[in-house]
Amino acid sequence: MTAQFYDFVIVGGGTAGLVLANRLSEDPSQRVLVLEAGGDLTGDLRIITPAFFQILLGSKADWSFQTEPQPNLESRRVALNQGKALGGSSAINSHVFAPPAKGLIDSWESLGNDGWNWDTLQKYYAKTFTSPHADEALKKTLRIDEWTARNDSSKGPIHASFSGDSSHPIRKAWIDSFKNDGYYMTTDPFLGASVGGFSTMASIHPETKERSYAASAYYNPIRQRENLHVHTNALAEKILIDGGHQPRAYGVQYKQNNKTKTAIAAKEVILAAGALQSPKLLELSGIGNAKILEQHNIQVVKDLPQVGENLQDHLGCYVSYEAADDVDTLDDLIRQDPQALGKAMKDYAADRSGMLGSLGVHVYAYMPLAKCLSGECRDMLETQLNKHRPAPGKYPEQARDSIYYDIAEKTLLNPEEPSGTFLAALSQIPCTTEPKPSLLDGKFITFSVMLSQPLSRGSVHIGSDQISASPVINPNYLSHPLDIEIHARHVQYIETIVTSPEFSQVLKQPLRRITSPFDMSDLDQTKDYVKSNAVSVWHVCGSCAMLPKEKGGVVDTRLGVYGVENLRIVDASAIPLISTASLQTTVYAFAERAADIIKEIHGLE
Repeated sequence: MTAQFYDFVIVGGGTAGLVLANRLSEDPSQRVLVLEAGGDLTGDLRIITPAFFQILLGSKADWSFQTEPQPNLESRRVALNQGKALGGSSAINSHVFAPPAKGLIDSWESLGNDGWNWDTLQKYYAKTFTSPHADEALKKTLRIDEWTARNDSSKGPIHASFSGDSSHPIRKAWIDSFKNDGYYMTTDPFLGASVGGFSTMASIHPETKERSYAASAYYNPIRQRENLHVHTNALAEKILIDGGHQPRAYGVQYKQNNKTKTAIAAKEVILAAGALQSPKLLELSGIGNAKILEQHNIQVVKDLPQVGENLQDHLGCYVSYEAADDVDTLDDLIRQDPQALGKAMKDYAADRSGMLGSLGVHVYAYMPLAKCLSGECRDMLETQLNKHRPAPGKYPEQARDSIYYDIAEKTLLNPEEPSGTFLAALSQIPCTTEPKPSLLDGKFITFSVMLSQPLSRGSVHIGSDQISASPVINPNYLSHPLDIEIHARHVQYIETIVTSPEFSQVLKQPLRRITSPFDMSDLDQTKDYVKSNAVSVWHVCGSCAMLPKEKGGVVDTRLGVYGVENLRIVDASAIPLISTASLQTTVYAFAERAADIIKEIHGLE
């Protein structure tokens, strides 16, 4: 094997990896290598065309992972789509570009991560994207004209936009519905989100109407830098580590074109392979729970039992209603109607107009448990929180569970902190329990609810010593009793939205719900609906969490792996607490701050 020599070797050319590649190679004296297992698909129309999002799922651009059967979801295996291409999951996601609530980021510091709070990270969120221009008329149409402040000075690589028809009636109906129920986002979420409805941005270029993602925004403009090397179709097999009392990472073994190669890192190996792959590569390299490693005859380099634990994800549950006849939706595209698809492709090719320039998600809302802020429901919530409080103990996982529980409790009982995220999509979303979902004629709007702060935790570990084998993924969805209670009650709030006067002209009257029949006013029936229909929205994180070691951490506040020198993790696996909703903005901001930390450590420009 011929060795190649670099200063930094980055494993994973995804969302975080390409941010690091861009920022670390700004110093021309630094040699940077990126190893990406997938291909360079930056010219692929399926990736750059926003409405073609679903075509990518299950394609060569997708790792197409599945969970183990989930007992609390009727033993279903749940699809976990993760990007396998330059740009990673930013190449195949649904474009939503929204920050988490301010209070959630402040919770990172409460977990024991000094300096990781909203005041520190807000500038990194702003650094990632260029804010779209909006004149006064457009602000009024988007219902952002009453914001007390707007973050309109950001000039970062990602080009965000308020995609789709700015005058679509869903925007006004949505925001007014929440506002009239007492929930209104008073300022730009990127300046500190709390609760309420808002027009959300998308990672879609406002002029070209193309996906703006890590490969197009962070890599393409600087791909000619002589000190930056990006190898695609290069599968990392293991981290090379000098053993001994103080293990030290010095390189990566990888396979490309059926040849085994070695890349030597003079300064650092940086894992950016994502929440499902970074734990796998650590374990294959001898870093992890010694009992798991020994089961697969892997020599233990560093016994770090929390690797692969603390896995978090968002479950989403969908309810679809028939739209009024004069409301535009994307159902013709979902059904792949030949005439509609042909016209859409012609419009998009001609001047980037028409249905292909948006995925139809224009509105979001961050919400507390609205019906449980007082009275019997509040009493029930407090009783359940006390009942299921984790017992104190001396082990790291017990300390971790306690601090997470404290944060969740404060969130659930605070009317200014969201525990659920709502969105509306301008099309039907088929029932997930059908192997070949049926698509109905007509127009529909789907309302989705994510459980923002799940208490359930899972794991991801190797199932063999083979790099080609998928990891064993068990998110343990709804394993904590409070999760189903909270999620179902948020789903019930959909009824409040759709029966509001604001939606009387947007949804066909009388209301017609097309998803499986259940009485939404009945909590038990709603719980059953969640169990049989909820799916992942692919926000997996936390499996190599940034936490104090005594509280179950894998990396420290500078993202270095405990007990292994020159090894750092910068991706969703290190994010200690799942975002309020969309994860991509947080991964970008996380990587931007990590780049500054690494530069400071090594005295780089």
